[in-house]
Amino acid sequence: MTARTRAVPASSLLPRLWLALAALIFVSLTLAAHAQERTVRVGYQKYGTLVLLKGRGTLEPRLKALGYRVQWSEFPSGPPLMEALNAGAVDFGSAGETPPIFAQAASDALAYVAHEPAAPKGEAILVPKASPIQSVADLRGKKVALNKGSNVHYLLVRAIEAAGLSLSDITPVYLAPADARAAFERGAVDAWVIWDPYFAAAEAGGNARVLADGTGLVPNHQFYLSSKTFAAENGAALDAIVAAIAEVDAWAEDNTDAVAKELAPSVGIPAPILSVALKRQTYGIRPLDEAVTKEQQRIADTFHGLKLVPKTVDIAGAVRKPGS
Repeated sequence: MTARTRAVPASSLLPRLWLALAALIFVSLTLAAHAQERTVRVGYQKYGTLVLLKGRGTLEPRLKALGYRVQWSEFPSGPPLMEALNAGAVDFGSAGETPPIFAQAASDALAYVAHEPAAPKGEAILVPKASPIQSVADLRGKKVALNKGSNVHYLLVRAIEAAGLSLSDITPVYLAPADARAAFERGAVDAWVIWDPYFAAAEAGGNARVLADGTGLVPNHQFYLSSKTFAAENGAALDAIVAAIAEVDAWAEDNTDAVAKELAPSVGIPAPILSVALKRQTYGIRPLDEAVTKEQQRIADTFHGLKLVPKTVDIAGAVRKPGS
């Protein structure tokens, strides 16, 4: 005799169906939220406000509220960071005065977002303590180490011009900071042009003497930059990044010793040395005004005149207007 299947009442199936439907809706909404969430790729260097911002973790909640997550990428200096910005590998980063100019000469991709006030004492031309070189004019015929296309490149140009020399009167040796320091310490070069905190570390090492810093020669601004595409499509996110930097800046200005302790492990330089560098740094992020824009244009024109960049670049046309 065949067993008869008992019918399941429809009323008992409804709760299960509702639970399954609710679960499906939840999964769909979660996937949709992740699909809509965008990524801000921030390029930073081992030293500076952006690495401090990364460490404090205050940018992430600001951007999460706008539907963004943050991806951080470290770079050894400004030139490769600007190359990554040009290539679309990062959306936002910072560099000194010269790297953006070289980047602009290669592509029209970047936008100046903001800057920090001038810090001319934060970079210098160094010679060994026992060196017979006593003035910039004495660099004639000497080997000078520097990072090509970095902010100190312009310091060297201005310093030797002020001393009545030209680039052809010296032998530039283009090296990254670590390699330049090694060359300087073993006597393979006669002078080294470098920025903080490597400048402060060299001073603390005991065998470096300041031949000239940027005072009266260069402003030494720090710029924050984005790609033009990112700036045009993500104005609110960019404003949130600037606000987060301003917040960290305000704290750092009054807490340089605490900042030094926080940065020391990642930079690999003892906190007391970093404190020296941080006290030479300036704080207070702000939009580019006419004076800063003109100064940056002057730097660009100088490098073009020296045939170090292949074409003229337009600084004003690359400046992002606040809120745009």
